[in-house]
Amino acid sequence: MGIQQKGSNLTTLCYIEQGGRYLMLHRVKKENDINKDKWIGVGGHFEAGESPEECVLREVKEETGYTLTSYRFRGLITFVCGEEYEYMCLYTADGFSGTPVECDEGTLEWVDMDRIEELNLWEGDKIFFRLLRENRPFFSLKLSYGDDGILREAILDGKPMKAGCDIELH
Repeated sequence: MGIQQKGSNLTTLCYIEQGGRYLMLHRVKKENDINKDKWIGVGGHFEAGESPEECVLREVKEETGYTLTSYRFRGLITFVCGEEYEYMCLYTADGFSGTPVECDEGTLEWVDMDRIEELNLWEGDKIFFRLLRENRPFFSLKLSYGDDGILREAILDGKPMKAGCDIELH
């Protein structure tokens, strides 16, 4: 889900692709982390005055050591949990250079795309992975979670989606 209690409520998230795999971050190192034990992409909060592209480039470099050379803005994700909310710019990247570094937020691991849903993911992340797999054009996805971390509602491009584990895309 990714909702944070501190800092900007504007974030980026990037899934770096290579050879049928995504670079995933297993969040196991931060204290009081809402994403603890979840597998997510790399990214983070905007700094003052940053554009989405500046933020994703900086965050990917800080967390992985890589400089993105080919990337695409895929969608805008709105997360809601009680009174908390976050707007996340979702990217994929298929070109990068540099030397990997250890991430202080968790363990980075290349995971086969067809194994992603076996990981401990937020329910809403499974929706945008499906949208990415389908190579859907730019999309807006609103994900509303209960305080228990359970997905309560998903709205894709302004239209409610069927709830449950196997969310139907219209």
